Amino acid sequence: MSRHVFGLAVLLAVLPARAAEKEPVRVGFLTVNSGALAAGGRQMGEGLTLYLKEHGNKLAGRSIEVVTLDTAGQPATTRTRTQEAVERYKVHVIIGPLAAFEALAINDYVKQVKVPVISPSAAAEDLTQRSPNPWFVRAVGSSAQPNQPFGEYAAKTLKYKRIATIGDDFAFGHETTAGFQRAFEDSGGKVVQKQWAPLNVADYGSYVAGIKPDVDAIYASFAGANGLRFLRQYAEYGLKVPVLGNMTTVDEGILKNMGDEALGVVSCGWYSAAIDTPANRKFVEAFRAAHSADPGYYSAGAYTAAMFLDLALQKVHGKVEDKDAFMKALRSLDVQDSFRGPMRIDERGNPVLTVYIRKVERKDGRLQNTVVQTYPGVSQFWKYDPKTFLAQPVYSRDNPKASNLEP
Repeated sequence: MSRHVFGLAVLLAVLPARAAEKEPVRVGFLTVNSGALAAGGRQMGEGLTLYLKEHGNKLAGRSIEVVTLDTAGQPATTRTRTQEAVERYKVHVIIGPLAAFEALAINDYVKQVKVPVISPSAAAEDLTQRSPNPWFVRAVGSSAQPNQPFGEYAAKTLKYKRIATIGDDFAFGHETTAGFQRAFEDSGGKVVQKQWAPLNVADYGSYVAGIKPDVDAIYASFAGANGLRFLRQYAEYGLKVPVLGNMTTVDEGILKNMGDEALGVVSCGWYSAAIDTPANRKFVEAFRAAHSADPGYYSAGAYTAAMFLDLALQKVHGKVEDKDAFMKALRSLDVQDSFRGPMRIDERGNPVLTVYIRKVERKDGRLQNTVVQTYPGVSQFWKYDPKTFLAQPVYSRDNPKASNLEP
């Protein structure tokens, strides 16, 4: 073979590889555009779009092509849309879905097809605990993660002894409430009443009227717009018992639509728009400029998921097609200067992060979740021994057992 022919052969062999390297990274974005969780879905889109726009829609030298699919907040539809993303659109990575029950619905399929998933919202405990999915990394905390230190805070700092709980009757509500209950009772408190409301309930009147009058506080765990509806009716009934909330009960995404009924609500979470650091102030200013609102659970979660995608792509020099290397990169992330504070991914795909205790206050005419205490380096197991933790059943509606309930 002549030198020229040999050179041409080498060039032809290299060209397809270079072309493949320049192919867009296809991201399947599983979101919710209708139903009770649609507001969260819209905010996830805002967070993802902002990060990509800030980076010229190009990460690690490769353009990003986002395929948006509406799951409608339904497990069966989520599975169908995931199959469509993988088999029709040939996505390299999935960002989504929104809800814990949606993530559980696609878990087996994700393992089967080995598609990397970065969760911007879904916090289902066992995806990173007893049955960790090697193709799943969470950009947010697990459901119970911030609520465990919050339970201790309620007992030891706020000195509450007796608490009633109310929450959405689905996986996220169950797990958040369970984590709070366990840590609260382990710290000396008692959960004396538990109420569960359907996710799409229209009226909380009967639930509010049924709250025990002699409790020190109410712990409320709501998602979507349910926190807004609950707090308004709580105020209308004239109850004065303090309200504690999980992160999404007074999330910034709905806090902008609340009034005085939200003032004083103490909550927990892995983020607050009021975190006073240069990185977060920059993020909040950019988000406000783009969307005239503060970022919250869903937008900050999706922004973080995009950041994780970016950092992992950089580690593998853009070669997302090497799925094993990409997942290894995702699972080895250790980010010390994020807008949320330090984060690192543990061996099960869940971040170890800072938990913020927040209190709703009004500042400069807007409601905000002012940070009143921080718990750095919180893992999904809190202060519990991981081996002992994992030997017990997953947090649920009935676990841990509510042994202090009163008639």
